[in-house]
Amino acid sequence: MLLEIIIAVLALLIASFLLNFYRDPKRIIPIGNNIVSPADGRVIGIIDTSEIAREIKFSALTQNRRAVSERAQKSMIFDTSIDEIEVSKGMVGKIRAMTKDISKECYVISIFMSPLDVHINRAPIEGTIKSIQHTKGKFFKAYDLKKSFENEKNEIIIENKNIKVKVIQIAGFLARRIICNVKVNQKVDKGQKIGMIALGSQATVIMPKKVNMKIKLNDKLKAGQSIIAELE
Repeated sequence: MLLEIIIAVLALLIASFLLNFYRDPKRIIPIGNNIVSPADGRVIGIIDTSEIAREIKFSALTQNRRAVSERAQKSMIFDTSIDEIEVSKGMVGKIRAMTKDISKECYVISIFMSPLDVHINRAPIEGTIKSIQHTKGKFFKAYDLKKSFENEKNEIIIENKNIKVKVIQIAGFLARRIICNVKVNQKVDKGQKIGMIALGSQATVIMPKKVNMKIKLNDKLKAGQSIIAELE
């Protein structure tokens, strides 16, 4: 009898977790010339690619890691996943590879989705799906910004007459299944569901620097509803 009760309780807990994980709440999509978050979660990284080269040069000239960290923060190279900011040449190469098909100077916004967040991904803008590229990789923890650049990912580029952005679905330690529900040349509305990632994972959005950013580090965002930037 006791065993049956334990099994029933465990089954109920698992069912409750799955119902919570696969929930699909209705979102109010904001009107206007803006970019919305592609995912629910917390902003763990903000990178300004135009400052990376200067940061690397400064790092080579000083051994004062605190000074490097302070300069990095002023330069908008932010990362809450580690205590000190380290922008290595290898990391620079990965960031440049991810941003080169969007613009020479970009903002890279990384959003960590915990197992308790809604895991449906949405289009940040209306437009046409220009490309989809899936890359196999590792499965580091999704909240480790530096290592997550090496994880398995799916890159989706969306473009309209005003702007082109990229959404990167990044697998995590637990999340090993990336679902993409759109196809190349498909037209999507802003806030439209484009896929999901199971369990704890990360979504990154890349946009050209011509936008006016509306978020800061550690902000909590809702996919399709939270405005992350406005077009200038």
